[in-house]
Amino acid sequence: IHYASQDGSQIPGFLFQPKHTNRAGVVNPHGGPSDQYGYHWDIFTQYLVAKGYILLAPNYRGSTGYGRDYERLNYDNWGIGDTQDCLAAGKFLKTLKGIDANKLGIFGGSYGGYMTNCCLSRDPDEIYACGIAKFGDANLVSSWAQCNRDLRLYSEIFLGHPATHHQVYLNGSTLYQAENIQKPILILHGLEDDVVPPQASEEWVEALKKYGKTFEYKTYSQEPHGFLRQANQMDVYTRMERFL
Repeated sequence: IHYASQDGSQIPGFLFQPKHTNRAGVVNPHGGPSDQYGYHWDIFTQYLVAKGYILLAPNYRGSTGYGRDYERLNYDNWGIGDTQDCLAAGKFLKTLKGIDANKLGIFGGSYGGYMTNCCLSRDPDEIYACGIAKFGDANLVSSWAQCNRDLRLYSEIFLGHPATHHQVYLNGSTLYQAENIQKPILILHGLEDDVVPPQASEEWVEALKKYGKTFEYKTYSQEPHGFLRQANQMDVYTRMERFL
Protein backbone atom coordinates (compact mmCIF):
# COMPACT_ATOMS: atom_id res chain seq x y z
CA ILE A 1 0.00 0.00 0.00
CA HIS A 2 0.93 3.70 -0.10
CA TYR A 3 -0.14 6.36 2.38
CA ALA A 4 0.50 10.10 2.70
CA SER A 5 3.07 11.46 5.14
CA GLN A 6 2.78 14.86 6.82
CA ASP A 7 4.44 16.66 3.89
CA GLY A 8 2.33 14.83 1.30
CA SER A 9 5.02 12.33 0.33
CA GLN A 10 3.67 8.92 -0.64
CA ILE A 11 5.15 6.26 1.63
CA PRO A 12 5.09 2.61 0.51
CA GLY A 13 4.54 -0.23 2.96
CA PHE A 14 3.20 -3.71 3.54
CA LEU A 15 -0.17 -4.12 5.22
CA PHE A 16 -1.08 -7.40 6.93
CA GLN A 17 -4.71 -7.92 7.86
CA PRO A 18 -6.08 -10.82 9.92
CA LYS A 19 -9.22 -12.75 9.15
CA HIS A 20 -10.61 -11.75 12.56
CA THR A 21 -9.27 -8.52 14.05
CA ASN A 22 -8.72 -7.86 17.75
CA ARG A 23 -9.16 -4.16 16.86
CA ALA A 24 -5.52 -3.36 17.64
CA GLY A 25 -2.90 -2.18 15.17
CA VAL A 26 0.90 -2.16 15.18
CA VAL A 27 3.46 -0.36 13.03
CA ASN A 28 6.81 -2.09 12.48
CA PRO A 29 9.51 0.16 10.94
CA HIS A 30 12.51 -1.78 9.64
CA GLY A 31 16.15 -1.32 10.59
CA GLY A 32 18.82 0.32 8.51
CA PRO A 33 17.79 2.98 7.68
CA SER A 34 19.17 2.10 4.26
CA ASP A 35 17.20 -1.14 4.03
CA GLN A 36 13.63 -2.16 3.28
CA TYR A 37 10.79 -4.39 4.38
CA GLY A 38 10.24 -6.75 1.47
CA TYR A 39 8.78 -10.10 0.49
CA HIS A 40 10.21 -12.46 3.09
CA TRP A 41 9.05 -14.80 5.81
CA ASP A 42 8.55 -12.82 9.01
CA ILE A 43 7.41 -15.23 11.69
CA PHE A 44 6.61 -12.66 14.39
CA THR A 45 4.48 -10.64 11.96
CA GLN A 46 2.56 -13.78 11.06
CA TYR A 47 2.15 -14.60 14.74
CA LEU A 48 0.72 -11.16 15.53
CA VAL A 49 -1.63 -11.30 12.56
CA ALA A 50 -2.80 -14.74 13.69
CA LYS A 51 -3.57 -13.15 17.06
CA GLY A 52 -5.76 -10.53 15.37
CA TYR A 53 -3.43 -7.53 15.03
CA ILE A 54 -3.45 -5.41 11.88
CA LEU A 55 0.21 -4.70 11.07
CA LEU A 56 1.78 -2.08 8.82
CA ALA A 57 5.47 -2.29 7.88
CA PRO A 58 6.35 1.08 6.30
CA ASN A 59 9.29 1.69 3.98
CA TYR A 60 9.81 5.21 5.30
CA ARG A 61 11.98 7.76 3.50
CA GLY A 62 15.56 6.52 3.41
CA SER A 63 14.54 2.98 2.49
CA THR A 64 16.13 1.19 -0.45
CA GLY A 65 14.26 -0.11 -3.49
CA TYR A 66 12.56 3.14 -4.54
CA GLY A 67 15.40 4.99 -6.24
CA ARG A 68 18.42 6.95 -5.06
CA ASP A 69 16.52 10.17 -4.42
CA TYR A 70 14.10 8.44 -2.04
CA GLU A 71 16.94 6.65 -0.27
CA ARG A 72 18.71 9.95 0.36
CA LEU A 73 15.74 11.86 1.73
CA ASN A 74 16.91 11.32 5.31
CA TYR A 75 20.51 12.48 4.76
CA ASP A 76 21.25 15.06 7.51
CA ASN A 77 17.72 14.30 8.69
CA TRP A 78 17.66 11.24 10.93
CA GLY A 79 14.69 11.25 13.27
CA ILE A 80 12.87 14.10 11.50
CA GLY A 81 11.18 13.28 8.18
CA ASP A 82 11.33 9.53 8.71
CA THR A 83 9.68 9.96 12.10
CA GLN A 84 6.83 11.84 10.42
CA ASP A 85 6.46 8.92 8.00
CA CYS A 86 6.15 6.48 10.91
CA LEU A 87 3.68 8.72 12.74
CA ALA A 88 1.65 8.99 9.54
CA ALA A 89 1.61 5.18 9.41
CA GLY A 90 -0.33 5.19 12.68
CA LYS A 91 -2.71 7.82 11.37
CA PHE A 92 -3.28 5.66 8.29
CA LEU A 93 -4.09 2.63 10.44
CA LYS A 94 -6.70 4.69 12.29
CA THR A 95 -8.65 5.05 9.02
CA LEU A 96 -9.00 1.30 8.54
CA LYS A 97 -12.12 -0.66 9.30
CA GLY A 98 -11.83 -2.85 12.38
CA ILE A 99 -9.30 -0.64 14.21
CA ASP A 100 -9.76 0.95 17.63
CA ALA A 101 -7.87 4.26 17.32
CA ASN A 102 -6.81 3.97 20.98
CA LYS A 103 -5.12 0.59 20.43
CA LEU A 104 -2.11 1.36 18.26
CA GLY A 105 1.46 0.36 19.05
CA ILE A 106 4.83 0.67 17.33
CA PHE A 107 7.85 -1.63 17.58
CA GLY A 108 11.13 -2.19 15.79
CA GLY A 109 14.76 -3.23 16.06
CA SER A 110 17.91 -1.18 15.47
CA TYR A 111 16.85 1.85 13.39
CA GLY A 112 13.29 0.60 13.84
CA GLY A 113 13.85 0.77 17.60
CA TYR A 114 15.20 4.28 17.13
CA MET A 115 12.05 5.13 15.16
CA THR A 116 9.99 3.84 18.09
CA ASN A 117 11.88 6.14 20.47
CA CYS A 118 11.44 9.04 18.04
CA CYS A 119 7.73 8.48 17.54
CA LEU A 120 6.93 8.27 21.25
CA SER A 121 8.98 11.37 22.09
CA ARG A 122 7.87 13.42 19.08
CA ASP A 123 4.17 12.59 18.99
CA PRO A 124 2.09 15.49 20.37
CA ASP A 125 -1.06 13.77 19.07
CA GLU A 126 -0.28 10.63 21.09
CA ILE A 127 -1.00 8.39 18.13
CA TYR A 128 0.60 5.35 19.74
CA ALA A 129 -0.53 3.78 23.00
CA CYS A 130 2.84 2.07 23.54
CA GLY A 131 6.16 1.31 21.89
CA ILE A 132 8.83 -1.40 21.89
CA ALA A 133 12.45 -0.50 21.11
CA LYS A 134 14.78 -3.42 20.46
CA PHE A 135 18.43 -2.30 20.53
CA GLY A 136 17.37 1.19 19.41
CA ASP A 137 19.36 4.41 19.65
CA ALA A 138 18.61 7.52 21.68
CA ASN A 139 21.88 9.49 21.61
CA LEU A 140 23.46 9.64 18.17
CA VAL A 141 26.56 11.42 19.49
CA SER A 142 27.58 8.94 22.19
CA SER A 143 26.59 5.98 20.02
CA TRP A 144 28.84 7.24 17.22
CA ALA A 145 31.70 7.42 19.73
CA GLN A 146 31.13 3.91 21.12
CA CYS A 147 30.04 1.81 18.14
CA ASN A 148 32.38 -0.15 15.88
CA ARG A 149 34.34 1.55 13.09
CA ASP A 150 32.04 0.34 10.29
CA LEU A 151 29.01 1.89 11.96
CA ARG A 152 30.80 5.18 12.61
CA LEU A 153 31.58 5.41 8.90
CA TYR A 154 28.02 4.33 8.04
CA SER A 155 26.59 7.10 10.22
CA GLU A 156 28.92 9.67 8.65
CA ILE A 157 27.64 8.79 5.16
CA PHE A 158 24.21 10.03 6.24
CA LEU A 159 25.00 12.70 8.82
CA GLY A 160 28.60 13.78 8.32
CA HIS A 161 31.16 13.81 11.11
CA PRO A 162 29.82 14.96 14.50
CA ALA A 163 32.71 17.41 14.83
CA THR A 164 31.37 19.38 11.86
CA HIS A 165 27.67 18.35 11.96
CA HIS A 166 27.11 18.29 15.70
CA GLN A 167 23.68 19.92 15.58
CA VAL A 168 22.43 17.32 13.09
CA TYR A 169 23.35 14.59 15.58
CA LEU A 170 21.70 16.47 18.43
CA ASN A 171 18.55 17.09 16.39
CA GLY A 172 18.19 13.35 15.85
CA SER A 173 18.81 12.34 19.47
CA THR A 174 15.60 11.52 21.34
CA LEU A 175 17.46 11.69 24.66
CA TYR A 176 16.59 15.37 24.80
CA GLN A 177 12.84 14.82 24.34
CA ALA A 178 12.36 12.19 27.06
CA GLU A 179 10.07 14.52 28.99
CA ASN A 180 7.62 14.48 26.06
CA ILE A 181 6.92 10.76 26.27
CA GLN A 182 3.37 10.07 27.46
CA LYS A 183 3.03 6.33 26.80
CA PRO A 184 4.77 3.21 28.14
CA ILE A 185 7.81 1.82 26.36
CA LEU A 186 9.56 -1.56 26.47
CA ILE A 187 13.34 -1.37 25.94
CA LEU A 188 15.36 -4.48 25.05
CA HIS A 189 19.12 -4.55 24.40
CA GLY A 190 22.02 -7.01 24.14
CA LEU A 191 25.06 -6.16 26.24
CA GLU A 192 27.57 -7.20 23.54
CA ASP A 193 26.07 -4.89 20.91
CA ASP A 194 28.76 -2.87 19.10
CA VAL A 195 26.41 -1.49 16.44
CA VAL A 196 24.02 0.37 18.74
CA PRO A 197 25.92 0.27 22.05
CA PRO A 198 23.87 -0.80 25.08
CA GLN A 199 24.86 2.51 26.69
CA ALA A 200 22.36 4.15 24.32
CA SER A 201 19.49 2.36 26.03
CA GLU A 202 21.09 2.96 29.43
CA GLU A 203 21.14 6.72 28.80
CA TRP A 204 17.56 6.55 27.52
CA VAL A 205 16.40 4.73 30.64
CA GLU A 206 18.09 7.25 32.93
CA ALA A 207 16.33 10.08 31.08
CA LEU A 208 12.98 8.29 31.40
CA LYS A 209 13.61 7.81 35.12
CA LYS A 210 14.41 11.49 35.51
CA TYR A 211 11.00 12.46 34.15
CA GLY A 212 9.06 9.70 35.89
CA LYS A 213 8.04 7.87 32.71
CA THR A 214 6.59 4.37 32.50
CA PHE A 215 8.91 1.79 30.98
CA GLU A 216 10.17 -1.77 31.17
CA TYR A 217 13.90 -2.39 30.57
CA LYS A 218 15.58 -5.75 29.93
CA THR A 219 19.16 -6.49 28.89
CA TYR A 220 20.65 -9.76 27.63
CA SER A 221 24.23 -10.83 28.29
CA GLN A 222 26.25 -12.39 25.46
CA GLU A 223 23.89 -10.98 22.84
CA PRO A 224 25.19 -8.80 19.98
CA HIS A 225 23.13 -6.56 17.69
CA GLY A 226 20.07 -8.78 17.65
CA PHE A 227 19.01 -11.72 19.78
CA LEU A 228 20.49 -15.03 18.64
CA ARG A 229 20.15 -17.44 21.55
CA GLN A 230 16.91 -19.40 21.52
CA ALA A 231 16.12 -18.87 25.19
CA ASN A 232 16.60 -15.13 24.81
CA GLN A 233 14.51 -15.02 21.64
CA MET A 234 11.65 -16.73 23.47
CA ASP A 235 11.96 -14.29 26.35
CA VAL A 236 12.01 -11.31 23.97
CA TYR A 237 8.93 -12.37 22.01
CA THR A 238 7.04 -13.33 25.16
CA ARG A 239 7.76 -9.92 26.67
CA MET A 240 6.76 -8.15 23.46
CA GLU A 241 3.43 -9.97 23.21
CA ARG A 242 2.63 -9.39 26.87
CA PHE A 243 3.55 -5.72 26.59
CA LEU A 244 1.32 -5.21 23.53
